[in-house]
Amino acid sequence: MTGIRVRTLPALQGPAAWNTILGPAPERPRLEGARTADIVIVGAGFAGLSAARRARQLEPQAVILVLDAGRIAEGSAGRNSGFMIDLPHELTSDDYAGAGDDRAMIGLNRQAIAFAQEAVADYRIDSHYFDRAGKVNGAASAEAHAHNESYARHLASLGEASEMLDAQAMADLTGSRHYRSGLYTPGTVMLQPAGYIRGLAAGLSDAGVTIHENSAVTSLRREGTAWNVGTRSGEVSAGRVILTVNGHLESFGFESGRLMQLFLYAVMTPELDADALARLGGQSRWGITPADPMGTTVRRIDTGQGGNRIVTRTCATLAPGRRIGPGQVARAARVMQGKFEQRFPQLAGLKMAHAWAGHLCLTLNGVSVMRKLDDGLFSGCVQNGLGTARGTLTGIGAAELACGVDSDITRHFTAEARPKRLPPQPFQQIGANAVLRYKEWRARAE
Repeated sequence: MTGIRVRTLPALQGPAAWNTILGPAPERPRLEGARTADIVIVGAGFAGLSAARRARQLEPQAVILVLDAGRIAEGSAGRNSGFMIDLPHELTSDDYAGAGDDRAMIGLNRQAIAFAQEAVADYRIDSHYFDRAGKVNGAASAEAHAHNESYARHLASLGEASEMLDAQAMADLTGSRHYRSGLYTPGTVMLQPAGYIRGLAAGLSDAGVTIHENSAVTSLRREGTAWNVGTRSGEVSAGRVILTVNGHLESFGFESGRLMQLFLYAVMTPELDADALARLGGQSRWGITPADPMGTTVRRIDTGQGGNRIVTRTCATLAPGRRIGPGQVARAARVMQGKFEQRFPQLAGLKMAHAWAGHLCLTLNGVSVMRKLDDGLFSGCVQNGLGTARGTLTGIGAAELACGVDSDITRHFTAEARPKRLPPQPFQQIGANAVLRYKEWRARAE
């Protein structure tokens, strides 16, 4: 391959509310003019910044430059639900149990968590942004409770601890009588994702990594032994390039017709006042994932993470062109308002302060694309809806490949099969969205 013209640039609807509630951050300059570097990383989310940190560890003297299409923590890193999960969490299954070597994946996920925790310590990131609180799979129906029981048995077979919570324990935790039961697992880290990413970027800058915001890559071409990475206002020449752009890997011409481009939606309340908090009850921080993966995720945060607020996430849209409109966010926001009031009738009528969409990428066979793409060109992409942990892992692995290092992470991901080919259009989009709507309806109580 000698040259690529990037076809589609990232475009996300609504604010990255996790970033908004932290207040403005200092702006970083865009790439201007011609530069050179040893390693260029495209994308400054969990994968890209993890790749930068790992590359800095492996080659302390290297010139490392990171380019992001927008602002730090305004992309998907500031739009996810903030669960950094250690256990199997297969979104296409009924109960999250994986189909492969779950023990190996748990070990890798815990490597990602340890790597992130070391970054928190090294870069003095606010510890509230990295809370090892665990999470709960919430069940509102007998069927969902059965999913939790199945998942608990699977975890027990792996030697992993879990605790079943009854309806009263769930009400004491959340302030909601909606849940019949919950399955608590202790290993998940509850992130303030934008806060963590901001801190990671600041620490890398202090360590000598150059980060340019508002510098979307528009071209990539081979020039002798180097790659020329072009933006609208500048270019940089580097011997090694790492793409950490998740589903936008397709925009660079790789794995076309093999990546499922999905948008998920979320809403966040305004900061709850003393009266609302008294009516709500429950504990000040918790995270609920639905026992049915097509259900509703809910989080409560407190002042240490950006104010006393509740986040609700549900609904999904397959959009192969990686574009949705504001109408789709508005539709999802109406659904989520109903989900919120269903869980918290004592707060009925409270209008959401923020509504947004986030982009994720899945493959039919659940694989990532963490490998060498060409001489000097590497990928840490396709996180299958597990971007905080899987993105961290693929970023680490891509940096290790670029630096010639063999590890458990590189061996795992380079041994994965290629993504399976998707059905042709228009059947892919029409059929997948019909299935998503049906599954959302079936999991409507969850």
